[in-house]
Amino acid sequence: MEHKLINPNWDKHGYIQVYTGNGKGKTTASLGLAMRALGRDWKVLIVMFTKGGDDYGELNSFRQLSEKISNNLTIVQAGLDRIIYRDNKTEKDETEIKKGWELAKKAIKNKEYQLIILDEANIAIDMGILDIDEVVEVLKNKPEETEIVLTGRNAHPKVIELAHLVSKIEPVKHYWDTGIAARKGIEY
Repeated sequence: MEHKLINPNWDKHGYIQVYTGNGKGKTTASLGLAMRALGRDWKVLIVMFTKGGDDYGELNSFRQLSEKISNNLTIVQAGLDRIIYRDNKTEKDETEIKKGWELAKKAIKNKEYQLIILDEANIAIDMGILDIDEVVEVLKNKPEETEIVLTGRNAHPKVIELAHLVSKIEPVKHYWDTGIAARKGIEY
């Protein structure tokens, strides 16, 4: 029996992935994917929406990558040095997030990267900072070979519908529930 591949060039096609849910590990999963892609000489862009500041273990690690690998990696922090919620977001938060989105749109359009991670984009969409219809339009028109990942809680149904892979990370048990605070090296 002869096997026919559905798409003989499946490995050249970029898909849209979403990591969402209330559990821990969405950003961590996307950064693992970034490391895998960098290990294959891909050009990778990570836009960290809602995350500014310098106290992230992953940023410390990325700064110490070999020159060959770090030349393929661009990280943009499109947020202030704090976590934002609906009740504390400011105009400055919105400005930073929108700047990051403009940069991401340009990178997608110009085919500059093979993997683009839009970390916490789901949060920015959920808070109404990024327009869902514009995001969907950009994703629909992405270059065929570009892989795009969106992370964050509350992924919009339109993003979920458009995505090729959606992972919903849900907590079963978490030590935070016993009062343990975020720990360096584990949560940040």
